[in-house]
Amino acid sequence: MAKQRIKPPALSPGDTVGIVAPASPIQRNLLDAGCVALWRLGYKPVYNGSIFDQDLYFAGSVERRARELEEMFTRQDIKAILCARGGYGANYLLPQLDFDKIAAHPKIFVGYSDITALLTAISDRTGLVTFHGPMVTKDFAAQDGVHVASWAAATTGRQKWEIASVPGSGTSAVIPGKAEGILYGGCLSLLVASLGTPWEIDTAGAILFLEDVNTKPYQVDRMLMQLLQAGKLREVRGVVFGEMLDCIQHQEQPYTLPHVVGRVLGDLGIPVAYGLRSGHVTRENITLPLGVRASLSVQTEVRLSVLEPATQPAGVAVGPGQ
Repeated sequence: MAKQRIKPPALSPGDTVGIVAPASPIQRNLLDAGCVALWRLGYKPVYNGSIFDQDLYFAGSVERRARELEEMFTRQDIKAILCARGGYGANYLLPQLDFDKIAAHPKIFVGYSDITALLTAISDRTGLVTFHGPMVTKDFAAQDGVHVASWAAATTGRQKWEIASVPGSGTSAVIPGKAEGILYGGCLSLLVASLGTPWEIDTAGAILFLEDVNTKPYQVDRMLMQLLQAGKLREVRGVVFGEMLDCIQHQEQPYTLPHVVGRVLGDLGIPVAYGLRSGHVTRENITLPLGVRASLSVQTEVRLSVLEPATQPAGVAVGPGQ
């Protein structure tokens, strides 16, 4: 993992946030609903008119999408960049992006699902802390789509905060233990898709967050085995799974996905938790800053603690190692 980290400036009420569509096309009514929610939270959402472009199953050409993302990073009025949705297509942008330009204009960048390809590539190439969290047409557009407490803690630079299992949270222990590391990860299928490419994930020293949607247990098993056999779990300190929405084969199966996960990861000697609600979720999408120190305690309760601010105070100069 990158040793020196760049923390973007914190987000404040009244700030302008840019909305981008780096992957699949979006629906105007859902974008409008998401923008209304952002206004209510005190932000000023803006986007380019070309965001509604469509090319097959992409939100316009790769050139349009790459140009849009770089422009939002370089615009001085934009304080954070939120993805409208995932889908498919963010991987096309990777060879097109100027990562030095992104590093020179650090900003909060938020998304999940297919956006995992951008979150991890930006994190690994620049050292910039990125944010696995709610998207505009998916979560902000829904009545209870955003976990406001973690959003505020992550984007405003809270010194130390945690997400703990409580009744009804769905978070549970798979393998007990305690660990510290760098919070990192995203959508499991996208992480696996990076293997063997120039954008291959760097998981050394990580508290690894993994989530997915509509993926059968044997497919999760296969992807975990691929990570294992590729050496990507060798130096991982702990693993936290997401809600894993609709990741079932059929209701009568004689096993659960946590059971499958425990069988695959049981020999690693690290703590494993299941059910943290970030990414593809039923409600209240939790924001996780990727690239900051975190601790994981998996006992009767599960506690994921963020041990340092994910952002710098607004107006403070930022750079590697700060």
